[in-house]
Parts: sequence; structure tokens; C-alpha cells
Amino acid sequence: MASAAEQMAANLSWGALGKATDLRQRIFFTIGLLIVYRLGTYIPVPGIDGVQLRAFMEDAGAGIGGILNMFTGGAISRMGIFALGIMPYISASIIVQLMTAMVPALEQLKKEGEQGRKKINQYTRYGTVFLATFQAWGIAASLEAGGLAHDPGLFFKAACMITLVGGTMFLMWLGEQITARGIGNGISLIIFVGIVAELPAAIAQFLSQGRSGAISPVVIIGVIVMVIAVIAFVVFMERALRKIHIQYPRRQVGMKVYDGGSSHLPVKVNPAGVIPAIFASSLLLLPVTISTFSGAQTGPVMSTILAYFGPGQPLYLLFFTGMIVFFSFFYTYNVAFKVEDVAENLKNQNGFIPGIRPGKKTEEYLEYVVTRILVLGSAYLAAVCLLPEILRNQFGFTFYFGGTSVLIVVSVTMDTINQVQSHLLAHQYEGLIEKSQLRGRKKTTPKTPTRR
Repeated sequence: MASAAEQMAANLSWGALGKATDLRQRIFFTIGLLIVYRLGTYIPVPGIDGVQLRAFMEDAGAGIGGILNMFTGGAISRMGIFALGIMPYISASIIVQLMTAMVPALEQLKKEGEQGRKKINQYTRYGTVFLATFQAWGIAASLEAGGLAHDPGLFFKAACMITLVGGTMFLMWLGEQITARGIGNGISLIIFVGIVAELPAAIAQFLSQGRSGAISPVVIIGVIVMVIAVIAFVVFMERALRKIHIQYPRRQVGMKVYDGGSSHLPVKVNPAGVIPAIFASSLLLLPVTISTFSGAQTGPVMSTILAYFGPGQPLYLLFFTGMIVFFSFFYTYNVAFKVEDVAENLKNQNGFIPGIRPGKKTEEYLEYVVTRILVLGSAYLAAVCLLPEILRNQFGFTFYFGGTSVLIVVSVTMDTINQVQSHLLAHQYEGLIEKSQLRGRKKTTPKTPTRR
């Protein structure tokens, strides 16, 4: 039998959105900041030759330009102040999370509550500045080498680096404000909006190839069907769970004896989410970004790296797959689902898995189950991320379909809808509480006769 909360969630109507004033304000606040982000992608970095940049991006757009635009919302093609996007912050936060799981001092900070969390966030910001500065210097030097600067020199490099790093830090602040005062995860929504904003132009460019005869109508229909199938597959895999049965024994509190209960420990098929794909993509995009803007000035070392690790190359695909699998296991066991902590919590709550002893045996069993699940989860992530690479190389598509973009769009959409439903459910609870209080006021106790 469903609980009262589950029954309320099932009967939840989106018409209640008009009555939830706080939720409406959060949604409008989020939309306003996302509009600010989109406007910022059109403000150019000072000192860029716009004519040469447009001509250059028209040549590069059929290749790596589409991938870079996906992560920056088109800012890299216009060389806007948000050309670095939010990727330095994501990379820094993932690195800090992984270090927190490995470095005892950081792990102790994590256990200190709010103060420790603030300290870790500060370290993440420092890491963001460092990574953004390094990437901004690489892009500034590449722009000079590619002849895309009006007045090359130290002043141009300094202005370009300050602008790009400042843009990344402003995006980080926007994301934090959306998370705190808006709806959904701010950082994820910024990436989501960047991907969705570039989709209409990518689809129009893809369909124009069909009109010109470069791609047959059969291939276009096949790609549309494949897109729908991939989205449905991603939604299914992101919602897939492996439920581990947990049993709780009888317990006595005072003079009362409570019967033992049972529940389930849900383990997602993909516990790490899109983090392995994002981290692998961000690592692989840096040398490609530098080489893209360097043009013919690419050095011998970079040329060798691109020859073997360029997009679509066998070593690139192999390295991409290996990093996704590695980060799926590493992030899950060290951050997302630490089996020793789960086993210890079950032992402290007097819970146990039927047929498995609490403690070390439970930890070994959980590790065995999670490892088997991760084989499927990491293979699913790798397959979805490699699909666009194969399609681009085999059919010459000019837009970045599938892969990380689909994972991000689906995950962020599901997470944001869940948060909206949670706010609506909380508003419904508040309405019921207010009604019960009003009914209680009507049934007031009879007045005592006044003394004469």
C-alpha cells in the first residue's frame, strides 16, 4: 500500500504551480540569470579580429568547432568572454572531490560539517582560478599564433587572460546563485542551456545537408530515429536501479517491542552520473582547442599528439573509453558509493543483508555487487559517448549528436523536474497544515461563564 506522501505525489497537478509563489520566484530568478549567461556569450574578448575569426570558425566548424561549441554554448566560436565556459570549475571540483577521498586531511575537513564544506569550496575556487588561467594562457597564445589578434603582444595576452578567467569566475558565481536561490543545479543548468541553445542551428545545418543532397533522406530519417532511441535508452539507464534487500531485527524501546522491518538499498546502474564523461571530455578538449586556434603554427609535439589522439583517431577513441571506465569505477568507489561507509552505517543502524554477516562480509558483498553493476554502467557510458564520434567519421555529420550532450540534457532535465515536484509537494503539505490549523481554530473550546 502506498504511503500518504506517495499518494500526494501521484495526485500532484502542475496546476498547483500557479499557487506556489516561492517556486515561481525561483523559476523566474533562474531564467533571468540564464539569460544573463546567454547575453555574455555574445560579448567578444578585446583585441580579436572578428572578420578573420568568423572565416576561421567557418572552416573549423565542420570539425572540432562543433564539440567546443557544445561545452561553451557557442561562446568559443564568437570568442566571447565566456569562451572557457564552466568547464574549469567542473574539472576543479571533480579533482577536489577525488582528492578528498584520497587525502586524509581533506577527508577530515569533509566530516567537520558546514565549516569543512566551506573550506573545501574555497579550495575548489582556487583550483578553478589555476585551471582557468592555464587554459586562458593557452588560448591567448594560440590566437596570436593563428593571426586572429589585432595587436599581438603582452598586452593582448594579459587582456585576453583576465577577460576569460573573469568570465569563468562570473559563471561560477552565477551557478552558485542559481543553486542557492533558484531551482535546479546552477552549474548543470548553465551547461544544459549552452547545449540546448546550439541545437537549433546544428539541426538546421544538418537538414540543409539533406536538401543539398550531401546526405540521403534515408540517413536523415535513420538519424532521427536513432536520436529518439538513444534518449529513451539514456532515460531508462539513468533510472535503472539494483535494489539490495535490507532487514532490520526486532527492537525494544522501553516497555514497547517494535517488529522488525525491511527496506531496500537502491544502487544506480550508473552511480557516477555524467561526471566520468565530462571529465574525460574536458581533458581531451584542451590540446585540441589550442591546436585549433594555433593553425599552421602548431609545434611538432602538438602535431604528433593530434596525429594519434585527434578526434576520431583509434587511440583517441581507446583513450576516451579507458578514461570513462576508469573514472566510473574510481569516482563511484571513492565519492558516490563508498562501500565501507555504507556497510558501517548499516551496522550502526542494526540493519543487515539476509544471509550476509554485518561488517566486513557486508562490505565485500556490496563491493561484489557494485563492481558487477559498474561493468554494465561504464559500458553504457562509453557506448553513448563513442556514438557521435563514429557517426561523424562514418557519415561526416557536422553537428555534435549524442554522447555527453544527451547525457547532460537528460540528467539535468530529470533532476530539475524532480526538484520542481519536490517544491510543489512541499507547498501542498504547507497548504494541508494551514487548513488543519484553520479547522482547529473553528473548534474552539466553549467559553467559561463570566463571574458576576
